[in-house]
Amino acid sequence: MTEEEFLAEYDPRGYDPIAVTVDVVALTIRDGVLHVLLIRRAAPPFTGQWALPGGFVRAVEGEEDLQEAAARELAEETGLTVRALGRVHLEQLGTYGRPGRDPRMRVISVAYLAFGPEMPDPHAGSDAADASWVPVESLRLTAAASQAPGTTRKLAFDHSRILADGLERARAKLEYTPLATAFLGEAFTIPELRAVYESVWGEPLHAGNFHRKVLSVPGFVEGTGDTTPTGGRRGGPRARLYRAGDARLLHPALLRPSSEDDLR
Repeated sequence: MTEEEFLAEYDPRGYDPIAVTVDVVALTIRDGVLHVLLIRRAAPPFTGQWALPGGFVRAVEGEEDLQEAAARELAEETGLTVRALGRVHLEQLGTYGRPGRDPRMRVISVAYLAFGPEMPDPHAGSDAADASWVPVESLRLTAAASQAPGTTRKLAFDHSRILADGLERARAKLEYTPLATAFLGEAFTIPELRAVYESVWGEPLHAGNFHRKVLSVPGFVEGTGDTTPTGGRRGGPRARLYRAGDARLLHPALLRPSSEDDLR
C-alpha cells in the first residue's frame, strides 16, 4: 500500500477526540511591580473565575500554527494591538495534558510565556467578562493545584500550575539570557535594568555589584552615547543610556541572590 492509498483510507474517527488549546502567561512590569495578565471567564466551565488568556487552536487546515494561536488569543482577549504585541517576547513554555484538567473533554494545552515593556490596560474580548493586570505577589502561587491555597483569585483549570511554571522560567532566563531587556524600551539605564531583575526575582540587589557585573558580560548591553535628559532626584549627574547588545547567552551568568553568586 502506498502512502497516498493509506491516507485515502485513513479514518481518524477510530481514535478518541482530543482538542488542543493555547494558554499564555503574559508578564509585564507596571509601576515597578511584576504583573500577570488574567481574564475572568464569561462562560462555562469555571464561569466567573480568573484564568490565563487562551483558547482553542483553530482547526481549519493551514489557518494558524501554535504560536500564531497564542498571539491571536493574547490580542483577542485583551484588546492589545498588533503593534503592542510586536514588542512582546513570546516563547513556548510547556505542554499540559493531565486527564480531567478540562471538564469538557480531553484537552491538551500548549502554554506560552510572553513578556515585554509596560503594556496598556487590557480590554476583555468577547468571551471574557473582564481582563486585568494582577500583581504576581498578590497571588502567592503554588504549583501543586489549579486552586492554589492562599491565592486571592481562584484560577480556572490548572492555570495556577502553568503560571508558577512560567514565573520560574522567566526568573531562570534572566540569569543566563539578556531577555530582561525585553521588559524595557529601546534605551534604558542600568538602574532601570536592575529594577527589572528586582521585580522579577523579588529580591533587592546591590546597585554597585549589579552595575559592575552587567558591564562585565560581553554583549549584554552597549552604550548609546546618550544620557538621560536630567539627573537623579537629588540633582546628580545624568545617567548613561544603554541598549540591548547582540549576546544570546550571558557568560558569566547573573545568578539569583539565593545562589552562591552575590549580587546583593
